[in-house]
Amino acid sequence: MMEKPHSHKRLLKIVLPALAAGFAAATSVAAAPLEGDARAAVDKLLQAQTAGLPGKVGIRVEAPGSGPLPPCDALEAFLPRGAAAWGRVSVGLRCHSDQKPWTRFVLAHVAVEGRYFVALRNIETGKALAAGDFAARNGDLTALPRSVVTDAAELEGVVAANRIASGAPLRRELVRGVAVIQQGQTVKVVAEGPGYSVSTEARAMTSAGAGSTVRAKTLDGRLVSGVADEEGQIRLAQ
Repeated sequence: MMEKPHSHKRLLKIVLPALAAGFAAATSVAAAPLEGDARAAVDKLLQAQTAGLPGKVGIRVEAPGSGPLPPCDALEAFLPRGAAAWGRVSVGLRCHSDQKPWTRFVLAHVAVEGRYFVALRNIETGKALAAGDFAARNGDLTALPRSVVTDAAELEGVVAANRIASGAPLRRELVRGVAVIQQGQTVKVVAEGPGYSVSTEARAMTSAGAGSTVRAKTLDGRLVSGVADEEGQIRLAQ
């Protein structure tokens, strides 16, 4: 027997609201913001990691994609190996409970609002930079290359190593004579190879530009020599 059209309409009036309510409930669970001890642990970690950055730091944490986190009395936040508190980053949350330990990850975005410099005109290779060649701008430094110049003092007495287009952010590798490591500065010394990466801290014995050789003394008194990279670290030769 063929069902009457109005019976389908009655069925839809019953089913659709139920489906909508179920979807809304599921969405509200998935979109629950991170809060309580978990949010406090993430904020504390990222604030410590961003201390001393050249700008105003803003931290935004997304809701856990897997839904609310299980309860935990001993919660620790951490960054995965090789990750930095810069831009979009995954933050780990580890529960050390003896009964049921767990590890989850949440997404966070670290914005650093600060000053950087852009070229006001085309600057040809080899031209010495003058005060009228560049100007300061404000923006999110995490959306720019890590080597962008944030201190006008770094542009004193330098020449363009490559042609710089008008409006382009000034980066350390675009000029010669920019020191990415200052004498006496505490820097990270990195040694990498197949399947391993080791780092330690040392005090630079000389100033150096990106790509230049620099010597440093580690905290235990050893002398090391490596190449300064664009982020102000010393890379040891392998």
